[in-house]
Amino acid sequence: MARLTRWARELLVLALIVLVASFAMDWLRAPQAPPAFNNQMLETLDGEPVSLAQLSASKPLLVYFWASWCGVCRFTTPSVARLAANGGNVLTVALRSGDDRQVEQFLAHKQLQLPVVNDRRGELSAQWQVGVTPTFVVISQGRVVQSTTGWTSYWGMKLRLWWAAV
Repeated sequence: MARLTRWARELLVLALIVLVASFAMDWLRAPQAPPAFNNQMLETLDGEPVSLAQLSASKPLLVYFWASWCGVCRFTTPSVARLAANGGNVLTVALRSGDDRQVEQFLAHKQLQLPVVNDRRGELSAQWQVGVTPTFVVISQGRVVQSTTGWTSYWGMKLRLWWAAV
């Protein structure tokens, strides 16, 4: 019994360390919204002009910074596509993944349908100070309310959007 208690205590301490490290890394790697990001008009691959303020006005918006060359994005992008297909308010930004045609081919090859802003030269990502892919930013009513980097599950994204709505 004492051995089981010791293992449980050690497991709890380890979980706490991982949780603290995770929050610390998110805080250190958090992107910074540019001063006038709400007024900036972006254009999707479909040629549709979009505004982060407009997209986040009625329900929280998940902005997903990803890249075709990103190893972790191979696991998160399908979850983002699933979230979008299930009615989630999502806009993605393809960071330095080639020209529009190359990004469209990548999405077609992976059988993904996403609203994508192509950040061909990384200028938009630099404005947001995105240093890690993938990066997830939740915007509600034109304000950045949370962000995270690295792998996130479908339910983690859904929970973040729900939390931003309450």
